[in-house]
Amino acid sequence: MIERPNWVRRLQVAWDERPIVWLSGVRRVGKTTLSRMLPDARHLNCDLPSVQRSLEDPELFFDGLEPGSTVVFDEVHRLPDPSQILKIAADEYPGLKVLATGSSTLAATGKFRDALTGRKLEIHLFPVPWEECLDSFGVADLDRRLMNGGLPEALLEAKPDPGFYSEWIDSFYARDILELFNIRRREGFLALLRLLLRRSGGQVDYTSLASLTELGRLTVRAHIDAMVAAHVVRLLKPFHGGSKQEIVSRPKCYAFDTGFVAFGRGWDQIRDEDRGILWEHLVLDSLLMRFHENDVLYWQDKSRREVDFLIRRGESAVDTVECKINPDRLNPGPVEVFRRIYPKGANYVVTPLDREPYRIRRGELVFTVCSTRHLG
Repeated sequence: MIERPNWVRRLQVAWDERPIVWLSGVRRVGKTTLSRMLPDARHLNCDLPSVQRSLEDPELFFDGLEPGSTVVFDEVHRLPDPSQILKIAADEYPGLKVLATGSSTLAATGKFRDALTGRKLEIHLFPVPWEECLDSFGVADLDRRLMNGGLPEALLEAKPDPGFYSEWIDSFYARDILELFNIRRREGFLALLRLLLRRSGGQVDYTSLASLTELGRLTVRAHIDAMVAAHVVRLLKPFHGGSKQEIVSRPKCYAFDTGFVAFGRGWDQIRDEDRGILWEHLVLDSLLMRFHENDVLYWQDKSRREVDFLIRRGESAVDTVECKINPDRLNPGPVEVFRRIYPKGANYVVTPLDREPYRIRRGELVFTVCSTRHLG
């Protein structure tokens, strides 16, 4: 079995703060496999009628567990009233550690009548990050990670299988979107999803998306909100600190996985010009694993000079992050423009080369060159 010690450690640390951990992530990203790596955990598949019957009397169930036990409710939203089960566990059984898994954010899961405020921490399981490819999955070929994507089943294949991605999209709609969000116009929804895959990494233009999919503008917004809650797209806000030359309102939209971006764009092999945008997706994953989503942004001015990502720090400091397969190709110009307005913060160039960080000088600025594992 492939071990994922960093993720297991994150779960265990979370239980030091709250009795319930909500582990979310897209279908087949590895939530069930990860939960089975927890030592001595009682694992319940909430899809099974027998499990649902055993939880009809929650007190009777929890009374049968040893004090301090770990219990996993896999696909907990399949239960008739999951929030009641989790609330009883947290309030009436001190020391019990609960892991609940689901595809979407807890807030978007309609069956939850209680937000479990003060009782839970949420952890999002991302597709396999680049550093974990090297450490746990034995995949040292960047092109393979970019083309296959980071769902473990796809990553471990020798080459991408288009049937896998098509079947996944169909299952995602039927099992997540239709059931959780009750969106019944399948063709319109999937047309929008495929369009976002092709445009991944670009700015969102709701009017253009509505025109191309023949959906209403408000419907496009609602569908994208559902996709964000289900973790298949991410909206990255622009940074603006008061300059009149900055883009202030249009977010960027990134798909959740490079394999689906390559599939959506019809690529059967990777070209030199394709690697940059796909590597950008992997760097964004690593940033979102380490920082709050509200502190990860991008910057662009009205002359279209752009910084890939920004990390908002305390005391008005903002770090810049440029994503480069080859750091020698760094163009420092946009960062220099940004730094004339916002001088406080560090500058990073993130590359797939797995080596110790080092510093370079480009133009007026000093950059730290590092891999994704050194972001933090």
